[in-house]
Formats: sequence, structure tokens, C-alpha cells
Amino acid sequence: MAGKVLPQFRNRSDSVSRLEGFSDTAFGFAITLLVVSLAVPAHFSELLQQLQGLPVFAVTFALVSVIWYAQFVFFRRYAMSDPVTVVLTLLLLFVVLFYVYPLKFLFSVVFSVGAAPLQARDAPLLFLIYGLGFAGVNLCLALLYLNAYWKRDELKLNHWERFVTRVSIADNLVTMAIGLLPAGLARLVPPDPALAGYLCFPVPTPAAVAGRFPRRPPPPPGTAPPR
Repeated sequence: MAGKVLPQFRNRSDSVSRLEGFSDTAFGFAITLLVVSLAVPAHFSELLQQLQGLPVFAVTFALVSVIWYAQFVFFRRYAMSDPVTVVLTLLLLFVVLFYVYPLKFLFSVVFSVGAAPLQARDAPLLFLIYGLGFAGVNLCLALLYLNAYWKRDELKLNHWERFVTRVSIADNLVTMAIGLLPAGLARLVPPDPALAGYLCFPVPTPAAVAGRFPRRPPPPPGTAPPR
């Protein structure tokens, strides 16, 4: 029905658990690693040199923030701290922390800031590292949602929340697949580091774009489908 307000997903916790607090600390450390330099510049020329890295920091900060927000939404929705959630969260943080330096290096090459020019022969491997890192992040998120769906009865998820959980699994799996696109194209076409690097920008967007379109869940069991 046009204009119909979709149900809200009930948050099962508004407090920060120890697991979420640990995750926030790890994400904060990851963002610290993205900073151009922790030392205060002694000369104005050094300040200008550091400011040249602002586009790199802005893009990488945005990508890490997208991952942090995805995990934030998960914790608010489900408030889970079972062993599977703990292991998957630690695995996600491991991938994020490992992923920070390749991410920063890649966009330093794209913006020609700081990093040495990338040799064409090295481009496919760099994009493979980037693609595997981003795919690993979204695989962890998909498995977190899958674990929540397995515990749907324990969490008392209603019909709408079960539907949103299934869609979240699919969104993260699709984003994971698209995350491998830069690596695949770099091996299929003559590698241009700057051009192929720009392919990395749209990787986080499929789930965000898809989330703007209202989805109609299937009717609850025992009810007639809407006409």
C-alpha cells in the first residue's frame, strides 16, 4: 500500500555491553591509524604537507565509519553476547584492523598523496587485498545476522524483524560479492591504479541504496497475501 509506514525494528538494548565497548575501542584505534601523523607539525610547510592527506583520511574514515555503524545497528537490534557473536565480533575487528593500512595505502595511490607510484604489475594484488578485506568484513556481518536469525525464537523476533534479519543477511552477502569486483576487474583488464581505485568507492553502497526502498515482507503465517 502506497504511503504505508513500515514497522520499526525493536531495539533490545540501548546500553553499551562490554563486547560493544571493546569493539568501539578497536574502531577508535583503527581510525587513529588512519591519521596522517600524530605529531604536531613544527613548520607551516609540514602542516600543508599533512593537509594534503585530508582526502585520503576522509574517504578511509568514512569507510571505517560505515562498518562501525553496521555493527552498532546490529548490537542495538539484538543485544547478543553469546560465544558465536563474540567470536564473529573479534574476527570482524581483526579484519578491520588488518584492513586499515591497505585501505589507506590504496587511496593514497588514488589521490597521489604520500605513497610511491604503484607499479602496474602490483595493482591486481593490491586490489585483491582490498577486495578480500572488504569481503571479509561483510561476511562477518552476514554471519552475525545469520546467527541472530538462528536464535529468532530466543530473541522473540516478530514477523517483520525476521524479515529484516533475512534481508540484512542478503544485503551483506551482496556487498561482499561486489567487494571483490575491483580485484576481478584488475585481473581482467590492463590495470590502471588510479582508475581501478575509484571502483572501490561504490563498494559500501549497495546495502545503503537498497535500504532506501521499502520492502514488503511476506504475510505472516495463516494470513492471506495482500492484494
